[in-house]
Amino acid sequence: MCRTYLLIVLIAISQISIAKNYQLQSPDGKIELTVKVDKGVEWSLMCQQKSVIDKGSFNITINQSDELVGTLNSKKSSSTVESEYIESIVPTKFRNLSVDYSKLIVQLSRTISVEFRLYNNGFAYRLLLGFDNNIAINNEDITLKFPDDSRVLFPKEDKLQSHYERIYVDDKLSALSNGQFSSLPLLVQTKEGVSIVITDADLYDYPCLFLKKVEGNTLKSLFPKAVNAVNPSERGPDRNEIITAEADYIARTNGRRSLPWRVFAIAETDKQLLENQLVYNLSRTSKDDFSWVKPGKVAWDWWNDNNIWGVDFKSGINTETYKYYIDFAADFGLEYIILDEGWSASTLNLIKSNEDINIPELIEYGKSKNVGVILWVLWKPFYENIDKVLNQFKQWGVVGVKVDFMQRADQQMVNVYETIAAKAAEYKMLVDFHGAFKPSGLSRAYPNVLTYEGVKGLENCKWSDLITPEHNLTLPFTRMVAGPMDYTPGAMINRHKKNYSISWSSPMSIGTRAHQVALYVVFESPLQMLSDNPSNYRKEMECTQFIAKIPSVFDVTYPIDAKIGKYLIVARKTGDKWYLAALNNQEEEREFEVSLDFLDNKKWKVEVLQDGINADKHAEDYKIITYSVIKNDKLKVKMVKGGGFTAIIIPEN
Repeated sequence: MCRTYLLIVLIAISQISIAKNYQLQSPDGKIELTVKVDKGVEWSLMCQQKSVIDKGSFNITINQSDELVGTLNSKKSSSTVESEYIESIVPTKFRNLSVDYSKLIVQLSRTISVEFRLYNNGFAYRLLLGFDNNIAINNEDITLKFPDDSRVLFPKEDKLQSHYERIYVDDKLSALSNGQFSSLPLLVQTKEGVSIVITDADLYDYPCLFLKKVEGNTLKSLFPKAVNAVNPSERGPDRNEIITAEADYIARTNGRRSLPWRVFAIAETDKQLLENQLVYNLSRTSKDDFSWVKPGKVAWDWWNDNNIWGVDFKSGINTETYKYYIDFAADFGLEYIILDEGWSASTLNLIKSNEDINIPELIEYGKSKNVGVILWVLWKPFYENIDKVLNQFKQWGVVGVKVDFMQRADQQMVNVYETIAAKAAEYKMLVDFHGAFKPSGLSRAYPNVLTYEGVKGLENCKWSDLITPEHNLTLPFTRMVAGPMDYTPGAMINRHKKNYSISWSSPMSIGTRAHQVALYVVFESPLQMLSDNPSNYRKEMECTQFIAKIPSVFDVTYPIDAKIGKYLIVARKTGDKWYLAALNNQEEEREFEVSLDFLDNKKWKVEVLQDGINADKHAEDYKIITYSVIKNDKLKVKMVKGGGFTAIIIPEN
């Protein structure tokens, strides 16, 4: 009897797990992570002693087995504070940046560890796998519970097969219906005003993460399954697919690898998000020489429907029209033009142009004017014949490709992006991904990938009234945290909301001309479009010359003031010149005095493009003024509703 009792006690004791807690602080001590490893893994996150994520947890199912449930005998592998010097070949926020972070690696099982990192502006973790053979990952289960009364900016999706072009739903997280899901980035803001932007980084051979509202203030992961079969859609069969069969896993992959980083950019003030480049910092670096990559601005045809006027030839998709675009680009120092859909014999035949365009002649003409030519392609016919197409493009002298209509985020499609980036690099060609998911760090390894769409941009003005100043003042704090975005600014026809109308061939923007110009400083895209037609730009010489002076890459970013969805002021530096821009929403006129404390001690010349005196009624009214300033002078920034402001600040001789 006594022996039996003792045996039962010993068995019970042996089954009691001893929970292990780990703590980590950011280098500045403001952000604290607590990790509990017991029957699973849970973690929580604090900023300045206030909860920003009440509870996070994760599990992974590999070969139909849940790996991180039940008693886990964890071992602390290492805990260190490290520094990294990051140099961007094609910088959007910073050319050079020194970054400190605290790192904790915990071994959870024989085959799985987790790496946590805390930066002064965010948190990230990733799973490290050590299986001997290839594996099928059936699911990666992530749960995130946020504090009560948290606000969310939620890019709601209808399906996982998405081009990531969404208006952000602004609501209480708890008010969202259970089951609603979103693509990323997604922003959660606590009632104390701390913002958390969630996305992923270093995404390779793995699907994109989506998040689904489950209950209360909780979000749960959702991943596209691996695709087994597709059929062409009846609606646009050359570009739209219907997924007809999926696997029971999200990724079949190497068993020894790191999974993508789960990234949480953290900001105590809204303006801090404008300088956050955690996604880039966490992603793998390039191994090859990309010194040949040349960012720049682009004259783009599709948005304006080739609707040029005042010429002696019939405008359209023809050689004469594109020579006109090249002349325009050359006159204003733009590096490139894009030939969008229609240049090729068909959307499926990419090695032959249509009968009205002589591609070799056009490219030679561009070379004589120092203007490169980029060609649009549908992803599938391009990808399936990638060497053949790129070889032909190289023979013609094409400098880049705009790859469109991927509209998927599964593992196979993520691999398509990398293959295109790598192949284009072999042929020394630039890449612009359209109809795309958001950036997740690929451009750090392949700097020839200059920009992504994955944003509800200005093209929507051709068929909707959704692109408002409020939307423009949401994107820098959400989508742009993930990386560059091809929003395609530059509308020369500008209206306030009450006077706005939809037009396919003569599209317009909501907000003032000064608002459009300011987007060239605010929105990051190393391949930055001038979306309107050259005839409209030539009609507005002063404004166009001003836009042409703004670079498409920046060495330094200096946020000044911001309120998500309402207004922002940011300064950026390239070389020895500064560019300061402000945007306003449609609520009220706003006025600021901005200290020029970021300038060096010398005399500076300021050229300002601002809302004109009548811009409150006539949105196209703007004024350009020039004056001198020195360090610590005050710059008066005044904006009408839906207005903007841009200053180019250069050293005086």
